[in-house]
Amino acid sequence: MKRWKKALCAFLCIPIAAYLAGGGMAGVMDVNASGLTNDLIKEKEQEIESARELKKELQSNLTDVKKIKEELEAAKNDLAEYVAQLDGQLVTIQSKIADLKGKIEEKEDEIVQTQGELESAIEDQNNQYEAMKKRIKFMYEKGDNLYMELIFSSTSFSDMLNKADYIEMLSAYDRKMLDQYVATRELIELYKQQLEEEMAYLEEAKTGVESEEASLNSLIDEKKDRIEQVGNDIDAKEAAIAEYEADIKEQNETIAILEKVVAEEKARLAEESRLKYDGGMFKWPAPSYTAISSEYGNRMHPTLGVERFHNGLDMAAPGGSPILAAYDGNVVAADYSSSMGNYIMIDHGDGLYTIYMHASALYVSKGNFVVKGQNIAAVGSTGRSTGNHLHFSVRLNGNYVNPWNYLSK
Repeated sequence: MKRWKKALCAFLCIPIAAYLAGGGMAGVMDVNASGLTNDLIKEKEQEIESARELKKELQSNLTDVKKIKEELEAAKNDLAEYVAQLDGQLVTIQSKIADLKGKIEEKEDEIVQTQGELESAIEDQNNQYEAMKKRIKFMYEKGDNLYMELIFSSTSFSDMLNKADYIEMLSAYDRKMLDQYVATRELIELYKQQLEEEMAYLEEAKTGVESEEASLNSLIDEKKDRIEQVGNDIDAKEAAIAEYEADIKEQNETIAILEKVVAEEKARLAEESRLKYDGGMFKWPAPSYTAISSEYGNRMHPTLGVERFHNGLDMAAPGGSPILAAYDGNVVAADYSSSMGNYIMIDHGDGLYTIYMHASALYVSKGNFVVKGQNIAAVGSTGRSTGNHLHFSVRLNGNYVNPWNYLSK
């Protein structure tokens, strides 16, 4: 008896009743969609909070140039130490810029995905709304006659109870659909919030790149000013010239020692036949270059004001842009000096070497074999340099030779 009363109450109290037009019981059992929507709502709320935290993290990780300059102040009297410390900061900032650019690409992809999810959710909402309108219209047209027909067409008391249960299931389904519609509307609002947070994160990352690039350029300018200040000091001009010549001597000695070590190693292992230069033209090592800022040969030194021999080509290029191996060969050095900055030296066989100076990052190590056109480093301004560029030198049998004899653009 209690069961019958419960069923009758359900029948009398149903707010929205429906057979889905032609759907019958097919849709009644689909009651898990709302649960899935609620799970999505929780997931999106967590993603929104995560996006806010990541934005705060971006802001807190930006380089404090003022603090760096204060820390470098004590090293200004020792130019070599000053340059080495500042170069460390330049490499760190260049790494931050590369990381931020990677995050920008990832976030742009995520925004496209979120926009797609938002459009899909809006489409779901529209479909749910249309289905609800059809059911309400059906209810309006049928009124209570549907339930009366179901109840009074029963062939037995048991059949009436079964039909009452069916009506109760329809009512529960309608409530589920209404809950799902409300949840979908809430989900759409969360998608919009997520999109706003992701766009804010993207803008923050782009601002971060601009800030880091400004910091990088500021420190490069600081180093340039310091180097030029030392070079332009009239009282210290002779000392500056001597220091410059000592730097060049140090470079030459370093490279000569490396050549000697390679030659001895080859002799010891009898590997001269393993690496041979076949006479081919070199790959242009700085594909992003904008100009040759200094040619090979005798030139007026830009800060010392005296004529000196320039042993390579200076290729002005954006910081972080690729440096390519000019030809196949063995990496015999991938190191740092206060004069050359981060540098690489490659043995191409038959006494032929190429040298790449002032890099912001090195991607190969001593002992690696590289192929023509391989990305081996990134353009920078480390060492005795006043701006982003690649200093590219070629040596043959212990002497510098004109790189133009081997290069093809």
